[in-house]
Amino acid sequence: MLALVALFCAGYLAPYLLPTLVGRLGTDFGLSPTEAGGVGSGLLLASALAGIVLTGRVSRLGPARVARTALVMVAAGFGLAALTHALPLLLLGCVLGGAGSGAATAVAASVLARRGDPHRVSVIGLLVTSGLASAIFLTLPHLGSGHGLAFGSIAVTGALALPAMRGLPGARASGAGTSGRRSPGGRTPLPMPRMRSGITLAVCLMLWSLTQNALWGVSGRIGLDRAGLTEAVLGAVFAAALGAGLIGTLGAGVVGSRFGPALPIGAGTLAIAGCVLVTGSAHRAAPFAVGEIAWNAVYPFVLSYLLGLAASLDREGRWGVLAGSASSIGVACGPLAGTLLATDAGYPGMGATLALVLLAVTGPLVLVARAGSTAAPEWPELALPTQAHADSAAQEAVPGASNAAAA
Repeated sequence: MLALVALFCAGYLAPYLLPTLVGRLGTDFGLSPTEAGGVGSGLLLASALAGIVLTGRVSRLGPARVARTALVMVAAGFGLAALTHALPLLLLGCVLGGAGSGAATAVAASVLARRGDPHRVSVIGLLVTSGLASAIFLTLPHLGSGHGLAFGSIAVTGALALPAMRGLPGARASGAGTSGRRSPGGRTPLPMPRMRSGITLAVCLMLWSLTQNALWGVSGRIGLDRAGLTEAVLGAVFAAALGAGLIGTLGAGVVGSRFGPALPIGAGTLAIAGCVLVTGSAHRAAPFAVGEIAWNAVYPFVLSYLLGLAASLDREGRWGVLAGSASSIGVACGPLAGTLLATDAGYPGMGATLALVLLAVTGPLVLVARAGSTAAPEWPELALPTQAHADSAAQEAVPGASNAAAA
């Protein structure tokens, strides 16, 4: 559990802090908003590519070895970005650190799939990551405005997570898949199980993440230009939204498997669509604040179920890794999509378009959740570990029983 939570923090912290990372690049490097956003998109695309490359390979290479390598990349890459004032070195550090973040989340997804409680672990991982990101958001303004502190906080997180990797399993025998049969080239046998559900989930999760980050990328401009907020009030709204995210994550743990994954995913996505519509069309402070806070409360609630669902589709964790990579692609493309939509259709038109996309993916996500829940293990509710849990875990033969960010 400790290793998975540490991987969630190291893997998801960069996307959580992306608005601060991008904003401080403009100050220190003189980049335009579009150029700074491009650096952020490159970071996230490197993360997605790393996840895709590692699909089906984590168990064979060894989760502990891959995780340690990933965390070293996070620490080295973002450490370089924090210390340099040369743009080429900044780009190199962002790509290296982003790839490390993607590899960390790939290991978390792979190991998570072997546990009997993927939703519970996802909730705890997202909760800790959200709390860490909130603390950094609140602390950084008091320490200075340079980019080094923002990037350095991620590098330090990666370095501090390294000792926890002792709890991860080592490499499996080369060529062993879920059935123990050797495949040509020593790779896990393909095709992967539940192919239709996995592909549907990956595509829908990419669009789902794109809509969230399209709105997130322009929320500041909506608040300042359309809702008439000051910088101070806007900061207070974002802080309240982060607090609501923590409450939403806790709510997911309390609800647990009581209603299965389909209802929380479906109802939550519909609620997010309504929040996006309200925020995009807001022209006063009150509706903007309500939309932002409510949206940030529901988003991690639904995300925890989506991560658990992806983990349940394949005990080797391959769909979890691919779904996470697809989500990273959506996150990377979201700010650009939001900017283009806001420019062409205005903020209300952008909100309506994003809401329609969310409505379109709700049905397929619910169908996958209903099909996946029939084969998924029981998802325990969030609770403190008991001796019974410890005794049960000690008897498990699954190597991963020993992440999201995150998110």
